[in-house]
Amino acid sequence: MNNNVSGIAAAQKGVKKSGFLGRVIFLQEMVKRWPFYLMLLPGLLYILIFNYFPMFGAVIAFKDYNPVKGVWGSEWIGFKNFEFFFKSDAAWRVTFNTIFYNLVILVLMTVLSVLFAILLQETGSKVRTGIYKSVMLLPFFLSWVVGEYLVYALLNPDQGLVNGIRASFGLDAINWYSEPVYWRFIMPLAYLLKQIGYTSVIYVAAITGISSDYYEAAEIDGASKWQKAKHITIPLLMPVVFIMLLLSLGKIFNGGLGDWGAFYNLPRESGILFSTTDVIDTYVFRSLRTVNDIGMSSAVGLYQAVVGLILVLISNYLVKKYDSDSSLF
Repeated sequence: MNNNVSGIAAAQKGVKKSGFLGRVIFLQEMVKRWPFYLMLLPGLLYILIFNYFPMFGAVIAFKDYNPVKGVWGSEWIGFKNFEFFFKSDAAWRVTFNTIFYNLVILVLMTVLSVLFAILLQETGSKVRTGIYKSVMLLPFFLSWVVGEYLVYALLNPDQGLVNGIRASFGLDAINWYSEPVYWRFIMPLAYLLKQIGYTSVIYVAAITGISSDYYEAAEIDGASKWQKAKHITIPLLMPVVFIMLLLSLGKIFNGGLGDWGAFYNLPRESGILFSTTDVIDTYVFRSLRTVNDIGMSSAVGLYQAVVGLILVLISNYLVKKYDSDSSLF
């Protein structure tokens, strides 16, 4: 018994000692490589100022905010700011739309990005690969405002290109901006066209890092391109896929994986389309602009953040069960 107690005490002492030594080694590393740690400073300041400091504003969700009295001088009202949201039909609608679109976009973008990355590596020419990458990246640099006009040029009920093609086949024109059901497909498609090139480039970089020895050995064994992709590229790419998925899951409760501009611009704020295009971010923005109640908008924003955090924790737990090295924490 005494031996066990002394053993535990020695182990605890050893842990404390190793923790202290670890901190000393880390400080020595910082002093030795201070230019690299200095380069972290702008990023850390950005995160502190725009991600952590605004978290104190979450208290507004529980107050009857009065700009004259300030945040701390305003009256506490409990969960009253949440009542207008959860008692309305909008709560279920925007929550479902947000989760639906993010999951569809996340799954399709991951699968298609990996597929495009593998295909880019199989072109066999650096010139062709560079051209394909440039073409695929071009939509990423266009804003959603430009995207709005491009989509309108395609879907304009009177002079749109799509209705023109339908007319050439003798089909009736469709008023795309008054039929919500079509936007279940238009929104993910528009988002994928804009983002897939950027995501593919990340996977191309990861594939480039795979040792060529694996592929040379597979070629000697007579493996086809599909077999090399199935047994070498995809398995070695999975850690990167998991990291990208977890980083994206952190933004899953925002419209379009953190980029809600598509949901605000593309439907042109058509009220008829809200049933399929309204997500939490657009709802919060519209509430703040029309109702002009900061407390209510903060309440919906806090709800969005809490559910997003829960989704990240669940996803990280599932990834950890599958592959502990690929989890974030």
